[in-house]
Amino acid sequence: MKTLSILMLAPLLLVGCATYSPVEQALPSDSAQSSKKSCQNEGIVIDYDFDNARVNGCVINDGQVVIKITPENKPVNNKPINNSPWYAFKASSLVNKELSVVIKYSGGDHRYSPKISKDRKHWQGIRHSVHKGKLKFKLHLTPKPVFVAGQEIITNEDYLTWMDSLSSKKYSNYSVLGQSTQDRTIGQIEFTYPGNKEWVVVLGRMHPPEVTGALALFPFVENLIADQAFRERFNVLIVPNLNPDGVAMGNWRHNANGIDLNRDWKQFKQVESRLVRNKLNAITHAGDKIVFALDFHSTGKDIFYTMPSNYGLNPPHFVENWLGALEKSAAPFVVRQQPGNNPDKGVFKQYIADTFKVHAITYEMGDNTDRAVIDDIAKQASRTLMDTLMTTSPHKFKQRSK
Repeated sequence: MKTLSILMLAPLLLVGCATYSPVEQALPSDSAQSSKKSCQNEGIVIDYDFDNARVNGCVINDGQVVIKITPENKPVNNKPINNSPWYAFKASSLVNKELSVVIKYSGGDHRYSPKISKDRKHWQGIRHSVHKGKLKFKLHLTPKPVFVAGQEIITNEDYLTWMDSLSSKKYSNYSVLGQSTQDRTIGQIEFTYPGNKEWVVVLGRMHPPEVTGALALFPFVENLIADQAFRERFNVLIVPNLNPDGVAMGNWRHNANGIDLNRDWKQFKQVESRLVRNKLNAITHAGDKIVFALDFHSTGKDIFYTMPSNYGLNPPHFVENWLGALEKSAAPFVVRQQPGNNPDKGVFKQYIADTFKVHAITYEMGDNTDRAVIDDIAKQASRTLMDTLMTTSPHKFKQRSK
């Protein structure tokens, strides 16, 4: 498995203003592209036949490729899905050649700056411009393909490999939680210790493009499970990749049914959220307690979405104490807290709060936050969370009676 260091992104290059020839001809319809996994012309190949890839149509002409990117499902009630246009492809040329790239979004606006990698391990930002909904940049192509993507590519296989690497640790157990809508494996890894009754729950990748959340989850978990004293008191359940179908297809937001999984924690219409609900119910039905939960995401800035301290959760100020300790430890990093109570929205943290009467947070890293900062803050967040948990008496994590 790749270590986090090789997943980190090199500093982004400055945005430039390149010029392009006016050859942005009509792209094929989505239906015409549905069976294609590449477009080729002039010795240039744009290939999207791999997990995480997303291209919904492309035309190569006169040294320029125009790529169409559309969401996984049509707007509902004229309202587009979350504005997270994802794209990823491989590009190569029979001879060394400069290629002008134009990415045209449909149903959303530009969010993710382009990045390039030769090996899908080391990534670097690409000088680019954005104008009137079009992303433009240049590639210097050779016969050896390069990966281009909106964010670093972390595939379903990467998650399975990562969990397998952790499963060699004492008192760990990697297993299959269940199958996704399209029958892909949803893995889980549990760290348990004989006699432990308290559980911390970690979820990730409900939204496929939110890669900086994944880059935070990996070091956060690795640091958490490395502490023997912590593991001798708390069990940990990690489901790092809840939406493998969306990840495989390069979806902007949804699962294979076109549903936002972080809006399904009230009705549980999707198999992915039901699998986690059933797992947590099995834990509590066995007499154990859920004491805290986190789900990892990405957004425009670093922020921690929390439950209000006066919501009646146990202990009331647990998250405030934890994030206060993180703020002192991580300065000058700004720890932004945004409490919120949305009982009808169907988000994971609300489900945990309402079901188990304990705190949960949505841990969001900024799209463009420096990758070394993401790694460092994740380790500090893990360390301060463990300190806060270890100094909290078990009886303070009261559970709602069934």
